[in-house]
Amino acid sequence: MTTTLPVPASGADTIDEAAPTAPPRSGDFAELSAAIKQAGLLRRRRGAYIAKFALNTALLAVAATAFGLLGASWWQLLTAAFLAVVSTQLAYIGHDAGHRQIFRSKRANDVVGHLHGALVGMSYGAWVTKHNEHHAHPNHEDVDPDIDIPVLAFSTAQAATKTGLAARVVAHQALMFFPLLLLEGWNLHVAAAQSAGRGEVPAPRLEVGLLVAHVLGYLTAVFWVLSPLQALAFIAVHQGLWGLSMGLAFAPNHKGMPMITAGQRIDHLHKQVLTSRNVRGGRITDYLLGGLNYQIEHHLFPRMPRPNLRRAQPVVRAYCDAHDLGYTQTGAIRSYAQVLAHLHEVGAALRVPAPASSGAH
Repeated sequence: MTTTLPVPASGADTIDEAAPTAPPRSGDFAELSAAIKQAGLLRRRRGAYIAKFALNTALLAVAATAFGLLGASWWQLLTAAFLAVVSTQLAYIGHDAGHRQIFRSKRANDVVGHLHGALVGMSYGAWVTKHNEHHAHPNHEDVDPDIDIPVLAFSTAQAATKTGLAARVVAHQALMFFPLLLLEGWNLHVAAAQSAGRGEVPAPRLEVGLLVAHVLGYLTAVFWVLSPLQALAFIAVHQGLWGLSMGLAFAPNHKGMPMITAGQRIDHLHKQVLTSRNVRGGRITDYLLGGLNYQIEHHLFPRMPRPNLRRAQPVVRAYCDAHDLGYTQTGAIRSYAQVLAHLHEVGAALRVPAPASSGAH
């Protein structure tokens, strides 16, 4: 069954199965795709990526220099915060490589991806597999791995499956959401080690070797230069803020947007547009969110180089408007507010009402 639906301003819980249906309209996407290709927006932007490589290398060198010069000082917590920003930018390059946005050759993109995965302690192979599944089935309750999180629920159906501690967290997940993002960096490390260790990646020996090199190099540098207490604080700040910044970049993209339930079929154009949310902003927003603020364009054309997403946005927006296809775009603060409002609503059924007062005696 193919379902089309309007997208409410604040997002929605699930797609209404009683909504009007229509056959898949693949021709709609073909028309838009032709316009994008004609505008040259799928061409590689090697010069722009070389500039990004150079900037990230310079930022990493600044972090390393500051770390070496400051030595055993509590001022290193500022270095840790700065390194969290740099780590996020390195992870964005790994993301682009995984989508083959940088080079036409898969091998060249994989080399860049593995290198950047090693720099931040992620499994590039495991991430590509998981992320491709997300792109194929965004916001699908039974398939999308990005909404399969034990301590969060993104629909009332998911909330109903939670028990024990998970149910208590989901009941107040709107309050817990940002604190939980501080753990996302650790989650990425653990997931990387598990996937590589189990051989669930295309090149397990390479992945294990890179992850071991990352852990040994990182811990040796931190504990060699800093006191044990300073080292632990440095790691906590760096990893916590890295996880938070990664979460802040990915959370607005689909959370709180309509979800697809089992058995529903939606054509590519509608599926990618209606489940995605863009974040309005300028060059600074583009930099901080790694171009993921153009989530609709990115999901429609995942191999489009990041520098072209800004140029593609008015083309896609005009097409959606002309075809009465809901195109959701909002400011950054508003996007987070929508996510939290949705999480609060989903967790409502699990919140135990306070006992009624017995009154005065």
